[in-house]
Amino acid sequence: MAMVFFTSFKTPLYSTNWTPSSQGQYAGTCIFLIVLAVLLRVLLALRPILEGRVWTDSVRHSMLDENLPDEAKTKRVSGWELSMQELGRRWSRWRVNPAAGRATYELVVAGIAYLLMLGVMTMNVGYFMSVLGGIWLGTFIMGGVASESSMLHC
Repeated sequence: MAMVFFTSFKTPLYSTNWTPSSQGQYAGTCIFLIVLAVLLRVLLALRPILEGRVWTDSVRHSMLDENLPDEAKTKRVSGWELSMQELGRRWSRWRVNPAAGRATYELVVAGIAYLLMLGVMTMNVGYFMSVLGGIWLGTFIMGGVASESSMLHC
């Protein structure tokens, strides 16, 4: 099997049932890939915002941190310096709802990313350019939303 890009408007996407039979259907498939890529970039831009506002219980964390001794507040996690008591405090802050929300969000992001990857792996130039165009458009639209965040995202 040759690994070269090609141009054809009859390239199946995800299954043989999704094979465009006309140039209009091919354009619709390309638009779908653009929208999917924009959605991925929107989700990636919103991740730090959700992390800071929804998935962390900042009031609870600040109340718990006030009860810690000064040396536990300043101690950094490096090597074996983390005591079992400090580890227990960190795990005591873990909550099911934020963890489930974060895990579900990451599952959706990974699923969309893999669908885009499969579109590129068809080696169809139009599908490839649609994914790139969607990533550009999504970054253009949402690029500055989470730029103040210290959290890195793709």
